[in-house]
Amino acid sequence: MRVNVDKIKVFSRSNLFFCFFVVGILFFATIILLSVPLTSNVKRRYIVHLWSRYNRFILALICGLTVRVEGLEKLPPPPYMILSKHQSAWETVTLQAFFPDAILVLKKSLLNIPVFGWALRFTGQIAIDRSQGVSALRLMAVKCKDAFSQGKVVLIFPEGTRVAPGEIGKYNPGGVGMALSSAVPIVPVAHNAGEFWAPKAYYKKPGEIQLRIGPVISTAGLGKGDRKDVNRAVQASIEGMMEEIAKESQSSQS
Repeated sequence: MRVNVDKIKVFSRSNLFFCFFVVGILFFATIILLSVPLTSNVKRRYIVHLWSRYNRFILALICGLTVRVEGLEKLPPPPYMILSKHQSAWETVTLQAFFPDAILVLKKSLLNIPVFGWALRFTGQIAIDRSQGVSALRLMAVKCKDAFSQGKVVLIFPEGTRVAPGEIGKYNPGGVGMALSSAVPIVPVAHNAGEFWAPKAYYKKPGEIQLRIGPVISTAGLGKGDRKDVNRAVQASIEGMMEEIAKESQSSQS
């Protein structure tokens, strides 16, 4: 009977979160759309940062889902590339709370979502159409290079799609290639959000997500021929942090 009560609580809180989440989208998207004639992409991305902080707040308040962050002191000065683990919808709606200057590489189809997508178009994110294959990668390379030349931070999920906790997706070398071509450092990021907000799931379980920033991987003096080695180093760093997080979670539960 206790299990059923807990499930009802999780379901009820997830429903309440969804309501506030939609309200947040409508509120912040409206501000962005109304501010287009008066503001730059930089200022509108700051509104996205505020929206991400709002999402983090309501997740903690309503669902009891908090975040412990480690390694922010390791971040280099911009420009740099963030390559992050991808387990959940959590990172797409909250990571910019921790990296306010980051430009997200995302699916172009998201721009077609009413209100949310319309506002997203005016925040300078990098949208790509994966169905275009090589041409999409070339476009992403151009946009990333332009962002780095302006001293910006770019955030990519190298696995491309969400993977379940405990699983490892294929680490695509595209993000590493972009960093190498612009000679910017790479910041590996790991987290266990999927343990509480599973891939493609509606329910959000209470708990504490661990978000870790690994040691910076330098690309100085490296070229395209080093892409595979650097990509392996990125995967080793992220998955190494994932193992550490899993061990700590298991020990805390025992």
